[in-house]
Amino acid sequence: MARTVPWIILVLTLLGGCNDAGPAPEPEPLSFAWQEVALPVPPGPAGRLAPRDATACGERWYVVGAVIGPDDATRPAAWTSADDGQTWTSMRFHPRTFYGEQAVLYSAACRGDEFATIGAKSGGAHGNPRVTQWYLRPDGVVDEVIAGFQQYGGPTAGSVRRIVASPDGWLIAGNRASGGAVWLSRDATAFELVEGVPPLARDAAATTAAADAVRRPEGWVVVGGAQAVGRIDRDPAAFLSADGKTWSRVGLPGTNGYDDLQRVVVLDDDLVAVGLAGASFGAWRRTGGSWQQAGRFGSTGSSGTANVPGVAVAGKEVFVSASDGTAHSLWASVDGGVTWQSVVLPGAAPAGSDRSATLAGSGERLILVVDDGLAGKLWSTKIAPG
Repeated sequence: MARTVPWIILVLTLLGGCNDAGPAPEPEPLSFAWQEVALPVPPGPAGRLAPRDATACGERWYVVGAVIGPDDATRPAAWTSADDGQTWTSMRFHPRTFYGEQAVLYSAACRGDEFATIGAKSGGAHGNPRVTQWYLRPDGVVDEVIAGFQQYGGPTAGSVRRIVASPDGWLIAGNRASGGAVWLSRDATAFELVEGVPPLARDAAATTAAADAVRRPEGWVVVGGAQAVGRIDRDPAAFLSADGKTWSRVGLPGTNGYDDLQRVVVLDDDLVAVGLAGASFGAWRRTGGSWQQAGRFGSTGSSGTANVPGVAVAGKEVFVSASDGTAHSLWASVDGGVTWQSVVLPGAAPAGSDRSATLAGSGERLILVVDDGLAGKLWSTKIAPG
């Protein structure tokens, strides 16, 4: 159903965005007609489903994660749907390494009929995440890519965050000891690491971090943050590259607190990035090449572990899943991130290291994927264009 935002809410929210005390009071939560959809248990050892991410290309949907056994043993798992996310089938895997056999997949992307994903499993002498990367073969098997240890790990390892796809290539956004970094590929069967390249990486002015990316006509846009020399908090930042190897950096307006862009999505011809904005969650919008701070919503809580695990567009609206460290919440914006309204969740979505809540959208369909620590669940709803 279409909705309008009362002008008084818009005015209060805009005024609240200028005050670091937090956003204006939120209107009543929205309710949607959620339909729970079953994910089948993949063949193999018994265990509970632990979904971690979702993505869609047209009417083709993917969910990735793992199966966790009674002894906490894990194995990679993924599901796909070709009927608007209503029925799902398990995907077949070909792990090639010790850690591939145990991988928990946490980020996925697709373009056309192509699909790729990344996962990790902690191990080794220091218990660091052992990252693995996978792609969908023409025969329908998700195959593990053999990569050298230092491709994602090694002495300069940092974090491997999000994999994204575009018509002309794939990119993984993440971080190394030198700051922001990316991994590039044409077909997702092998990636080239680009690290230590300022200003995506650290330079004399700031230490950087990269979290997510999208491809636009002018090139790759990576979002994250930059911590200026002499400062203890992070400021929002975006990084632009035509080829993924030479970068420029743009500072974004922020709060007086800790700001960090964590997810980004395309909305029409604009970009909407979401993340932490001081004591709140926040949105930034790029229109015509210029970034502006949009609205703020919710509270990051006091645990210090707040994050934004999911963002999606459905029915011309932007949806965000956010965690304050205790529980996940769901938010919607009908105006590109300026004003936000909370959405009633269809079930419990606690936060924690073994729990997640993320989103995917395509057309007018929105899916919500939750692991509450006991079971993985998927809900679907249709969003009428606003």
